[in-house]
Amino acid sequence: MDTKAIELHIKGILEALGEDPEREGLKETPQRVARMMEEVFEGIGYTNHEIARMFGKTFEAADDSTAVVMKDITVFSYCEHHMALMYDMTVDVAYIPRGRVLGLSKIARICDMAAKRLQLQERLGSDIAEIIAEASGSPDVGVVIKGSHSCMTARGIRNPSSRTVTKTWRGEFRNDPELRKLLD
Repeated sequence: MDTKAIELHIKGILEALGEDPEREGLKETPQRVARMMEEVFEGIGYTNHEIARMFGKTFEAADDSTAVVMKDITVFSYCEHHMALMYDMTVDVAYIPRGRVLGLSKIARICDMAAKRLQLQERLGSDIAEIIAEASGSPDVGVVIKGSHSCMTARGIRNPSSRTVTKTWRGEFRNDPELRKLLD
């Protein structure tokens, strides 16, 4: 990530807004924004395959007939259309182990890293499902994401109570309504 270029462009945006980037409160803003972007867009630097390898620590499964379900994983992201914050987001993930299970913290880390990109919520669900499938070795994955989008709540229509729900089903989750109920 080119933080020097980000600093230069943020300074230009401040000037375009009619602000003085040299005033006391704004002097260090370009550097702060560049550091923030480096952090919140960290996932841009990795492919889904690389994230799966990074967080693919697995353990022998005790029972292949048991689904692993993790709910209420908190993430945030930025909409690629407006670079607006997607917030108050929770991700629910379920998969059926195929001999191996992921470490629980790895599921949350996968969701977090995939969210650290300019995203669409529906693509985020697809990315998480793809990464979980590769990391766990299971094609049977479900992902449900609920979130608020500031491009809907703070601008445009300004509908503060709107929430978007996306559901991604892979493998057995596509065909089995009982499995999908695990994420209700």
